[in-house]
Amino acid sequence: MAKLLLVEDDVDLAATIEAELLLERHTVDMMHNGLDGLEALKSSVYDAAILDWDLPGMAGIEILAKFRELGGVTPVIMLTGKSEISDKTTGLDAGADDYLTKPFNSRELAARIRSLLRRPPQVRSNTVEYAGITLDPSNFGAIRDGASTRLQPRDFALLEFFMRHPTEVFDVDALMDRVWKLDSDCSPPAVRMAITRIRKALDREGEESIIENLPRVGYKLRSKS
Repeated sequence: MAKLLLVEDDVDLAATIEAELLLERHTVDMMHNGLDGLEALKSSVYDAAILDWDLPGMAGIEILAKFRELGGVTPVIMLTGKSEISDKTTGLDAGADDYLTKPFNSRELAARIRSLLRRPPQVRSNTVEYAGITLDPSNFGAIRDGASTRLQPRDFALLEFFMRHPTEVFDVDALMDRVWKLDSDCSPPAVRMAITRIRKALDREGEESIIENLPRVGYKLRSKS
């Protein structure tokens, strides 16, 4: 028996899927709105999640991208009417573990879930390293010179973005759009406060900050010394 999250706005389809999953002796939390689905993923631990692509409030693909950005590792199956290869690769690139195109038989979905649950727990090797700093998305950890600190999820996402684009300069608007565009609390002051917290956590006394401020241009990760 597994604890599953189902986010599907088609009430009849959701009920059919739920009935099949209950026959498999799973526990099912069901949501019909994307924003509710994201909050459920963030606040509860699930063995697997089933997300519809097109949802009110927030699309399933956006939920998935945001959840992975926050370090979530729960296996996810995407449900969609989209069948183009480009759409499938978009879902998989965003972090989906499987993909089922509508219409489908609920028994097939149940079989896909059984297969997913049989897989050994994945150890995500998404660690990022640059300039003596190592990030581990599994726990929002940052290590510098052997000293480890845990960052807030928002700060971690920003630092990870800088480290994946170490030679590029971004102004505040670009950072808001490319790092936190799904965050309703995003604002220029929030970006600057996150940078301040990252500097406080990882800067070395007497040395230049790891995040460089280019006046009237933007911010970038300081080049390796």
